[in-house]
Amino acid sequence: MASASVTGSASPSSDAGTFSNPVLADDFPDPFVLEVDGAYFAYATGSAGANIQVARSEDLVRWQRLEDALPELPDWSTGDTWAPEVARTSAGFVMYYTLRSLSSVRIDGGYSQCISYAVGPEAAGPFADPNSEPLVCQPDLGGSIDATFTRDEAEVPHLVWKNDGNCCGLKTRFFIQELQEDGLGLVGKPRDLGLQNDRPWEGGVIEAPTVLRLGGIHYLFYSANDYASADYAVGYATSAAIDGPYRDAEENPILASQPGPAVAGVAAGPGHQSIIEDKAGDLWMLYHAWDAENIGTILPGRSMWLDELVFEDGKPQVKGPDVGPQAAPAT
Repeated sequence: MASASVTGSASPSSDAGTFSNPVLADDFPDPFVLEVDGAYFAYATGSAGANIQVARSEDLVRWQRLEDALPELPDWSTGDTWAPEVARTSAGFVMYYTLRSLSSVRIDGGYSQCISYAVGPEAAGPFADPNSEPLVCQPDLGGSIDATFTRDEAEVPHLVWKNDGNCCGLKTRFFIQELQEDGLGLVGKPRDLGLQNDRPWEGGVIEAPTVLRLGGIHYLFYSANDYASADYAVGYATSAAIDGPYRDAEENPILASQPGPAVAGVAAGPGHQSIIEDKAGDLWMLYHAWDAENIGTILPGRSMWLDELVFEDGKPQVKGPDVGPQAAPAT
């Protein structure tokens, strides 16, 4: 597992038990984190130097960038590789990711963003996409993006994603469909999870689903609004069943830009969250955010932040965005 030549930096801990945000300071948008044998792997949307970015950490705080996790794209794609998530199944490590498909034309005449998968021998890759067409693509709904892997109470795997309706003046919604046990094929038909982009704070867009089952309740975390603005934020909805219907939380959003004037180093537009347990079983949310003075820039772009996720009376609360120093995850 070789280190990449791409440079990056992590904010050093103030001491052995604290850290400061961001934990990965250079552009690392749409992060997803997977724990494998005591180590953590973070994956992110492509950059100029990689189709899929990947980094490794022992403690969720100090990260080492690795080589491109997806060095080659299928010949039916033009790129635009977004929002990777990786699951470990009987097939190995399976990466679900978004890419633009030359075989799918959406309703406005452009090529659709669709969901495919790639398989790798290790968490860091290299991953290879064996498909001749996308796994999921809904051109009549604008396309399909932001896939996430989850399992129900019986450990049956499912894929959840968003239709890319905001590309074409359509509503955005979340869908779920059962997967084969190896994660390499779909079973049955997709079902609508019952949420729409109809709340004022959402700004007409919902995306980036994450499903967490806790205490018999399914929590659907998601991001909303314009990702390239300070209005981007995280909310959640709940359901007794994995396939919904889900109901929005009245207190949304639960993670948003820090109030006050734009100051360098302060988080703006936090979102596209990933949830992970530390080695003591505590929950943490990783997400991207702009520097408040550099919203929409390529560099520093969207950095990766880390804050604790706690539940009080069944309601999740994110202890951030917190620049820190703050107590570090258990190692």
